Amino acid sequence: MVKVGIIGSTGYAGGELVRILMGHKEVEIKWYGSRSYIDKKYYEVYQNMFQIVDATCMDDNIEALAEEVDVIFTATPQGYLASLLNEAILSKVKIVDLSADYRIKDVDVYEQWYKIEHKSPQFIEEAVYGLCEVNREDVKKARLVANPGCYTTCSILTIYPLAKEGLIDMNSIIIDAKSGTSGAGRGAKVDNLYCEVNENIKAYGVASHRHTPEIEEQLGYASGEQVTLNFTPHLVPMNRGILATAYATLKEGVTEEMVRAAYDKYYADEKFVRVLDKNVCPQTKWVEGSNYVDVNFVIDKRTNRVIMMGAIDNLVKGAAGQAVQNMNLMFGFKETEGLELVPMFP
Repeated sequence: MVKVGIIGSTGYAGGELVRILMGHKEVEIKWYGSRSYIDKKYYEVYQNMFQIVDATCMDDNIEALAEEVDVIFTATPQGYLASLLNEAILSKVKIVDLSADYRIKDVDVYEQWYKIEHKSPQFIEEAVYGLCEVNREDVKKARLVANPGCYTTCSILTIYPLAKEGLIDMNSIIIDAKSGTSGAGRGAKVDNLYCEVNENIKAYGVASHRHTPEIEEQLGYASGEQVTLNFTPHLVPMNRGILATAYATLKEGVTEEMVRAAYDKYYADEKFVRVLDKNVCPQTKWVEGSNYVDVNFVIDKRTNRVIMMGAIDNLVKGAAGQAVQNMNLMFGFKETEGLELVPMFP
């Protein structure tokens, strides 16, 4: 059995990690880290775990944790892991980081968008961007994985085949994305109060959202060119889910058959990416509670643009599920272990 430690186990992503790992045949959770709830029973924080998890929440001492487990998940705010990580820790344990600390390869870009100094840039180059469908072989050899963001996972996987095959103008991309409120975390914020969110939809982080450079960087790797795009997220009154709708100009001569062939080329053998039937648009309800990504497209011949659509559960494929998928690859487990979660409906 692989021993697991979770730092940030009482946030939404951390709680989802616990839920998923409780059904994983190859692991045992040894450390439920939570700075806010030290010495409190885990089920007292999440009552759904009553008589399922009897462990007590512990502190976030990563050096002590590295001595006790084989892999650490850090479901923590930006800057936490970067401020503590050193070679002594990485020599003892593998890490899957759910923050943005090691996702962006250019430290100046990271510091510009996140407004904090990166404390351990020496590990950025080594860190593998954990988008399994794209970087699977690199993840298998990694000791530090940067788990992608939720908006980025949905946006990149929705656009990736057309970027990789050179079918779209990469500087014509506009992404309109919508997320449930769990994406903002469990901390108390006025903007997330019921009366603020219910019966409301709003854009935020317009022209400034932190996931923008992550999407641009990864699509740049796919297309082999510098990418600049518009990304606008919206908050919608639901618990879970992300729907990304991306628009791009098709290159001359690109047909619907070529676009469909690109999606099939990259995703026909991918367990967790479902390319929907023609004219079926993804819905968040169809992936809720699962590690699936549903994608599809429509070509607007009038404007010569393609509308690419993707839907995920932001807490599963957008966070904890993808983190477990990365762990499975890192330890040579079946990639789907613990993740064959049937979407909940309704």
